[in-house]
Amino acid sequence: MSFFERLKAAAPAEWRTYTEHPFTDAMADGSLAETAFRHYLAQDYLFLIEFARAYALAIYKSPALADMREAAAGLSAILDVEMDLHVKLCAGWGLSPGDLERTPPAAEMLAYTRYVLDTGMRGDLLALKVALAPCVIGYAEIATRLAARPGADAATNPYRVWIAEYAGAPYQEVAAKAQAQLDRLADLYATPAREAELIEIFRQATRLEAEFWEMGWRVEAARS
Repeated sequence: MSFFERLKAAAPAEWRTYTEHPFTDAMADGSLAETAFRHYLAQDYLFLIEFARAYALAIYKSPALADMREAAAGLSAILDVEMDLHVKLCAGWGLSPGDLERTPPAAEMLAYTRYVLDTGMRGDLLALKVALAPCVIGYAEIATRLAARPGADAATNPYRVWIAEYAGAPYQEVAAKAQAQLDRLADLYATPAREAELIEIFRQATRLEAEFWEMGWRVEAARS
């Protein structure tokens, strides 16, 4: 069992709550309220900015040049590719760049991103990558599950583009590389004495990611 699989096995309830959240299921069947999705999109834009800071921190925390280059490539992908794609996706939902810039950060967005950055500041590159894993690797798992649902890719499903982006080969490759690096770092630095600490980081980060979905779900509930 890989290190990442051991982390998941040690946090089954948290992982299931995150990866099988009703917010994501509602995207798969197209029933999610558009207001909830727009709220999520705007917060995800702010999230990407903080995620870029985490990758910049990963450069500093990298013990080897190869790790620095990998973190730098991730930072460039966020700033130069993913954010542009996200802005275009938001435009399709009536959110302009100005709207995104004026969006106040939600407590759930701040909680997770601050936890990731704090974990990275206090710990090493492995600890930071464990804190990032639920997002980077988890989105690939979530999208793969959603893409397999009947009707997820139907032309009438307004969320098919989001599902296709994360279920598609380019992002799946990003997630696979992230998992491979995490497993490699664990082989070097995850001593038995540290494993409990790393599992707790993973559990907490996964809980906070689930709260990100819950944030959108509360918007959905308020509409009902």
